[in-house]
Amino acid sequence: MSEITIQSTEAQGTWLITLADGRKRGVTVLTPAILHVYDADVPAPHNRDVVSGQAQAVAAVVDDHGDHVTLATSALTLTMDAVGYVDVVDASGQPVVTAYRGRRQPLDTNADPALADAEHAAAHHAMVGEHHVSDVPGATPIEVAFTLADDDHFYGLGDKTGFTDKRGYAWENWNSDDPTPHQEDLVRLYKSIPFVIGLHEDRAYGLFFPDTFPSRLDLGRESRDYFYYNAVAGRLDYYIFAGPAMPDVVGEYTWLTGTTPLPQKWTLGYQQSRWSYMNRQTVETVAAKMREYHLPFDAIHLDIDYMDGYRVFTTDPKRFPDFKQMVAQLGEDGVKVVTIIDPGVKQDPGYRVYDEGVAHGYFAKDAAGKLYVNRVWPGKSVFPDFGAPSIRKWWAHNTDFLTENGVSGIWNDMNEPASFDGPLPDDVALTDEDHGTTILELHNVYAHNMARATYAGMKAKTGKRPFIITRAAFSGTQKFATVWTGDNRSTWALLRLVVPQLTNLGLSGFSFAGTDIGGFGESATPELLTRWIEAAIFSPLLRNHSAIGTPLQEPWVFGEPTLAIYRKMLELRYRLLDLLYDLFEAGTRTGLPVMRPLVLHYQDDATAQTINDEFLVGETLLAAPVVAPGVDHRMVYLPAGEWLDYWTGEAYTGGDYYVVAAPLDHLPLFVKNNSILPLRPLVEYVEPATEDTLGFKVFGTHGHYEHYQDNGEDFAYQNGAFNRYVIDVDDNEVRVALSVDGLDQHYDTIFVEVSGVAHQFAYSGSTGTYQEI
Repeated sequence: MSEITIQSTEAQGTWLITLADGRKRGVTVLTPAILHVYDADVPAPHNRDVVSGQAQAVAAVVDDHGDHVTLATSALTLTMDAVGYVDVVDASGQPVVTAYRGRRQPLDTNADPALADAEHAAAHHAMVGEHHVSDVPGATPIEVAFTLADDDHFYGLGDKTGFTDKRGYAWENWNSDDPTPHQEDLVRLYKSIPFVIGLHEDRAYGLFFPDTFPSRLDLGRESRDYFYYNAVAGRLDYYIFAGPAMPDVVGEYTWLTGTTPLPQKWTLGYQQSRWSYMNRQTVETVAAKMREYHLPFDAIHLDIDYMDGYRVFTTDPKRFPDFKQMVAQLGEDGVKVVTIIDPGVKQDPGYRVYDEGVAHGYFAKDAAGKLYVNRVWPGKSVFPDFGAPSIRKWWAHNTDFLTENGVSGIWNDMNEPASFDGPLPDDVALTDEDHGTTILELHNVYAHNMARATYAGMKAKTGKRPFIITRAAFSGTQKFATVWTGDNRSTWALLRLVVPQLTNLGLSGFSFAGTDIGGFGESATPELLTRWIEAAIFSPLLRNHSAIGTPLQEPWVFGEPTLAIYRKMLELRYRLLDLLYDLFEAGTRTGLPVMRPLVLHYQDDATAQTINDEFLVGETLLAAPVVAPGVDHRMVYLPAGEWLDYWTGEAYTGGDYYVVAAPLDHLPLFVKNNSILPLRPLVEYVEPATEDTLGFKVFGTHGHYEHYQDNGEDFAYQNGAFNRYVIDVDDNEVRVALSVDGLDQHYDTIFVEVSGVAHQFAYSGSTGTYQEI
């Protein structure tokens, strides 16, 4: 084999490898467990705040062997041969990823041999959907393939449809508002998260492909011998994460792209929505009924009809007179308001937002340099060029209109971007930071850049942790926005997607995620709505949302027993809300999500690897919702360890299936033996300033728990304004202590329940300690 050469560069931890044919590859060691491999002949894309982690000073041993080179850290050894094939092994010499060196074969479709040859040629033209590499002037096919074993599994990719394990399917990365039912044959949806976690034997690893052009990941659909990634343009560019445990991979990936930030505490409360609550009276009636029926509730969402003619950054003076006063009045009863915003700006001379954008050149242009116009809700509309820093700043300033009216959160929708007169053509001109490009390159990060702008605007104006929701996203968007799974339907098939979609979003960095409870389209039955609130009750974004033209979906509409069960579930959520907040805070350090697939902590368990209807909340609470109609018992698999029924305390030995009762009003829940959970007093909305009492329950006779407390609102915690409480229990010996005391607020009373006995502790301001009383 011909020789290749390697040389160091000025960049920290980066080596340049010249292949036998003269092509150049770059390899950067970011950490001992993260390697970056890329085509050094193609300029790097602009930093769009997708990748956040900076290369560390890492000891690496590099050797040139003539026909191949090796680069070794304490965790990984990469080998690249003269052709450019890359193999990586871990510190023990076990394979992490191995290049596939064979010839890719098209799927056997029983076609004519001549057609098969043509199909093979097409297969090697990078493509996704209707996009082919030949459509991109000057582009060359981008592709990399890796060997695949029979027992390999794959996870991640955000909220792609289908099952928890993505093995055997092919997925496209092209943000799409697809109105068809979201079944497993839907290869692309609103988000593009080109990150996959592989599980090979007992070792996990990760691969991330940051190219924003249309791309495809085939995870064993085409062949049982390999899996591959390709894209229509850009450059060969991928990161390798060593693992070997799945939590390690998630931590490595979120170190690179950013962790989900700590949210305001009220955002973990229940939120009620509809397209649309058409006027002020309806909004106030819904909020009043939530309180009347004692349904814990923190926010109401306003869809597009609150706007004046669907013009963004306006309110309708007839439907919503004195909008600011309405928001303030709701706030007095603990109800926050979240308003929708779309990127489409109405083409309407005399409308301030449109006029400013046209005057300063803030909107996308067509290939001829003219203002590009399509249609969305306002009619003819134009689209902000969010790739330009100055335009993001302008958009951020526009959000002041909402925050000055008291709005607590902004919901970015239709931002794939969606449009009614066909998709935006690939040659629509946009700006990528400081140079021109087309939407073909920036389509997948259009919503990401919109979220960056919205986040910056809310943070600058309010000083609080911004609450931004986005339908479309790319890797790294988790730093700016929470997400939901989009326009689902009120069907049992879509309910079955809740656990796979939300847990894979969590593995992909998006801890703050949710689903439209009850389904957005069609018509929910009382049983479906009940099972949906049970399945979603631990989803961080807890929102009931339904579409115009469908029956109302507020819980009281269905009468009893739906209303009582719904209330029971919301009360469970609010009692355990501090558990979710603690998990969010821990996630800012570990990258681990709130909702987790069983495989995250039991990757060696063959049953846990493919479970689709159970999940973990943190590491110690397991939920097994019912996701099929007419069911009053279900099989529950409990992984290794001892487990206790949350409701009854009944003990189970893990590693086996159990048939458990699951009547309509019951969510099967299990707690790892000798665990502690925080249980707050029941409230109807979240108000951290009034929190003076907190309880903890020990499931078993021993346990250790660390609880986090801050003001739940702003960024003071980043300067040390927080407390950490340590709860230790050993049989009847209970200790409560402050390990960090940085917040000028403490719980007056803490209760710790052990074996049915409540131990009460009081805070002494003079000593800064808790004493049992």
